[in-house]
Amino acid sequence: MTGRPYDVAVVGLGAVGSCALWQLARRGARVVGFDREAPPHTLGSTHGRTRIIREAYFEHPSYVPLVQRAYDLWAELESATGSVLHRRTGGWMVGPAGGVLVRGARESAERHGLPHEVLDAPQARSRVPGFAIPDHMVALTEPRAGILFPERCVENALAVARRLGAEIRTRTRVESIDAQGGAVSVVTATGTVIAKRAIIAAGPWLPSLVRDLPLPLHVERQLAHWFAPARHAERFDADHAPVAIWEFEPGRLFYTIPDVGHGVKIAVHHEGLIVDPDGPRQPPTPEETEMVRDLLARFLPDAAGPLLDRTTCLYTNTPDQHFLIDHHPGLPEVLIASPCSGHGFKFASAVGEAIGEIVLDGRSRRDLSAFTFRERPAVTA
Repeated sequence: MTGRPYDVAVVGLGAVGSCALWQLARRGARVVGFDREAPPHTLGSTHGRTRIIREAYFEHPSYVPLVQRAYDLWAELESATGSVLHRRTGGWMVGPAGGVLVRGARESAERHGLPHEVLDAPQARSRVPGFAIPDHMVALTEPRAGILFPERCVENALAVARRLGAEIRTRTRVESIDAQGGAVSVVTATGTVIAKRAIIAAGPWLPSLVRDLPLPLHVERQLAHWFAPARHAERFDADHAPVAIWEFEPGRLFYTIPDVGHGVKIAVHHEGLIVDPDGPRQPPTPEETEMVRDLLARFLPDAAGPLLDRTTCLYTNTPDQHFLIDHHPGLPEVLIASPCSGHGFKFASAVGEAIGEIVLDGRSRRDLSAFTFRERPAVTA
């Protein structure tokens, strides 16, 4: 057991946890972070070589100010480390004009005055020849969207946190968390740490670490595949192709990320198996690979060449697929911040800052009220 308590203990050092540790350390807090593995690793949600960052957020306009702050903080982390964490490509939301994707992105763009265009199918095909957009679809384009490199982001956030004085304990499994008398006890296999406050950003391991939450969570196995283009490879590199989300059937989405050296990335958004994060990790099946190859053949036909790689990751989902950022209902010293429902990585720098403000100042400058246990309808209206 430590002597003087830490100001904050952070449990889980993936996207949100690593950024929280960085933000807390930059404010001079005495902080300690725990992770059961050695991040960045491939067992949770924070890997996959590339992730999308986008501004015209179809999920809900309330996310836009948060992602705008995230852009600024990713740029700050780049400046602090000299590492390239972000690449701008532009972003396309492709689907029926009245579908959930284009309609939602347009609402966010118009409400927040974001630069955007809506192209009909012939215009879109002439703009990006590698995209075979059907005549009944349109493309909403936004200029600021692009790619984040997740492993680099986590690695550099932790490096800066350590440089600023944070203590990092990897390969340390947290067994339980309790709070009494205004202090939090974090029990690990090697001892107990006392902190004034704690942040739990354990992602897929949250449901087993913190039981009896008023909002049910489930962990979903997700797949990503990389393909070498069969023809016209130059059309699919990051200088010529945008990141894109496609509504290929009503309410069903997949995304594509241009080739930055590993092939064209494609993944279906949701529709995965519900799994135990500590159970056997089922690799992608031939049927699952053929499904995404068929999507490429329909919408990016020249990209549907040889399979180069594939991997699994985990989404930790709330019932409405929006974030959860709130104090534990029975432990007010403990803040829960990690069930991001498969679309949280881009926000991690801003969420890390915001939850740091909550535990140090009692409140954040960002409006996170839509992500509490109590106010779920506010973000789905």
